[in-house]
Amino acid sequence: MNTGYHLLTVDALGPEAMAAALARCFGVAVGDVDVGAGDADADPELRNWAAPVLCTYERRFGDLARSLDLYVQDQVADQPPESEVAARFAKAAGTTVLFCAEEAYPSAYWAATPEGLLTRVRLEPSDDEPPLYTVGSAEAPIPRLPHAVVERFAEIVREQRPPSPVAEALMAAAAPLWPDGGPHPFLDRGALIVWERVVLQMESGWAPSGWYPADLYRERLEARDELARIGARLPPAVRRLFEDAVAGLDLRFVRATEEDRSGSLVEELTGRPPGPDGPGRWWWYRRPDPVPWAKA
Repeated sequence: MNTGYHLLTVDALGPEAMAAALARCFGVAVGDVDVGAGDADADPELRNWAAPVLCTYERRFGDLARSLDLYVQDQVADQPPESEVAARFAKAAGTTVLFCAEEAYPSAYWAATPEGLLTRVRLEPSDDEPPLYTVGSAEAPIPRLPHAVVERFAEIVREQRPPSPVAEALMAAAAPLWPDGGPHPFLDRGALIVWERVVLQMESGWAPSGWYPADLYRERLEARDELARIGARLPPAVRRLFEDAVAGLDLRFVRATEEDRSGSLVEELTGRPPGPDGPGRWWWYRRPDPVPWAKA
């Protein structure tokens, strides 16, 4: 299968260095890699378009120096995902490599360093022509980008949409049981979906970011509050399915947390001490260990 990749490098690599690094990335001979400039003055007749690995590069300005568009022919056996190619290329070429993240934010990128670090960064182009590219912040220090502010990207965690098979299965099973064919408030409002998502992310060690904002976690507990209110408004047959689905997620939640008898988590999340005026449901009195927003 032919595969395309798009990488950005901090250093101004020459064609020979790029070819050598790409050969190591894909396990091919240097002669099987064709590297050529993509600017208007480049002569396409000089390219070997049948090469197993094709690389067209362009100059970039600011914190970046090169943009690489890679095209790997189907005869190349090793065609890893873009994140792995970026990590291999960073190590082989001795440069920091950026590649686009899956989230919708246009500034969302990952950076792979020669030392093996993989971290999120924000990449912003200027309005100049040609634009200047700035890596303004990163979730970990990057030696070749020392001016990047180290901070966490809460908006990226909010953007993540892990699968919700429990909610999807419930929707399918409940559909024929509604007296009028709908609506499905427990799905339309998203409370069951977000509760399932936080359980799944907790079980995964808060992947892929490795942390979780405290305010988002509070919102997930509030979604569980809403699930407690929704059940009573469902038709009996649907309610049984709904309660079974919620109970299964609750059990997973309990297994992934520890009891917080003191209610310290309630106070941490809401700013109010536990008591009659605070949250009273049991899920507010279970704590992830360690709490994911306390990670360095």
